[in-house]
Amino acid sequence: MSDHTSAAAGASTRAPADKPQGLTTPAAYDDHHHADVSGGWLRPAVFGAMDGLVTNIALISGVGGGGASRHVIVLTGIAGLVAGAISMGLGEYTSVRTQNDQVANEVAKERRELERHPVAEAEELAQRWIERGLPPDLARQVATAVAENPEEALRIHAQEELGINPHEVPSPWIAAVSSFLCFSIGAVLPLLPYLFGFNNLWPALIVGGLGLFLAGALTSRFTRQRWWFSGTRQLVLGGAAAAATYGIGHLIGVGIG
Repeated sequence: MSDHTSAAAGASTRAPADKPQGLTTPAAYDDHHHADVSGGWLRPAVFGAMDGLVTNIALISGVGGGGASRHVIVLTGIAGLVAGAISMGLGEYTSVRTQNDQVANEVAKERRELERHPVAEAEELAQRWIERGLPPDLARQVATAVAENPEEALRIHAQEELGINPHEVPSPWIAAVSSFLCFSIGAVLPLLPYLFGFNNLWPALIVGGLGLFLAGALTSRFTRQRWWFSGTRQLVLGGAAAAATYGIGHLIGVGIG
């Protein structure tokens, strides 16, 4: 075989491993085509912002519907912001930390089983793959090969049996800070008109409604839903909460008055 022929054969052998050239590139060649879903910041951030908006819009609506003064409304809104932000931050930290502790406990159990009964654990893993359609011989061969690397075996067993990756647990601190900051931002929005001197409830509701719509629309960047649908959904939900508390506040205010 000539040098040219050998070179051509080598090139043809390597071609599938190279990135294809063209207008589109398969996602398999891009290490970052998926968003990070394990960092633990998105859910508390979205939940914190929505909760801050809805809580303070509803709170201001209820107090305003009862005929409270601007001073009372601002004081109530700030108290709700501070209390809610601290509560959200502590709650997120505690819940994520508790979940991580539970994951660590289950992973420790699996580690002990792998150390004490490696053959039985390898067979258990093979059986799971056989149930999914993998040929029995191949499944056992792969399970045996996996068992030779203890850390990789632990990761795969945890993924297969518990549905978790022990190396990709969310950070309780990131969840807490995300929730705290986003709740504070959401809660301050309906207060802004009062802080700038307005005495009427409607500007606060309008600003809060715009905040709800914008927050909902922004979440569509992560979910691929239509921005107007996500925004309208949050606006309707927040509006329902505000209407309910306004009605209750008005009835109580009239009754007391």
